[in-house]
Amino acid sequence: MRKIIFYIVNAVTLYRLIAAPVLIVLVFLGHFNSFKWLLLVSFLTDAIDGFFARRYKIASSFGAHLDSVADDCTILAAIIGIWIWDALFIIYQFLPIVILLLLYLIQNILAISRYNRPTSFHTYLAKVAAVLQAAFLITFFFLPNPVYWLFYLMIGLTIADLLEEIILVVILPGYRTNVKGLYWVLATRKRIRKVNH
Repeated sequence: MRKIIFYIVNAVTLYRLIAAPVLIVLVFLGHFNSFKWLLLVSFLTDAIDGFFARRYKIASSFGAHLDSVADDCTILAAIIGIWIWDALFIIYQFLPIVILLLLYLIQNILAISRYNRPTSFHTYLAKVAAVLQAAFLITFFFLPNPVYWLFYLMIGLTIADLLEEIILVVILPGYRTNVKGLYWVLATRKRIRKVNH
């Protein structure tokens, strides 16, 4: 049973990965209605595969990595959608968006140089930031105007998440998935030091 659920969960994640280029094609063709509904489905499947992976304890390094790639591709498709849908929003919010992109690049460059692959930490902070990203992006396409307080909250938590992940890359010597967060890593190190002394 667990093996079947494992394949289903990874298939749902794979769907999200395949859906990302379809989303980009839809937005370039001007099919914004189809784009926004498919984007909503992609974000919902992100919640579903994560829930079942935790519920049935079938989290794996492969699944975590696939999930991270699918998430990044979905967010990229959404950003392209915003650019085509309302380029002025990107222009007016240029500074926070550039800060996010720079931190994202720094985090990935550090991870690839250290682990030979991007991270899949899935920290608690990353999960909260992902929920806010999904909430903002869905409301952006479904409401007549952007929800700015949600945008700035999402920006702030995503910056905090990226900074935490940069620190984790620096202090964790080996590649790890499903890390709760910096606090737990430091607490574990402290306990180990106490035991050794």
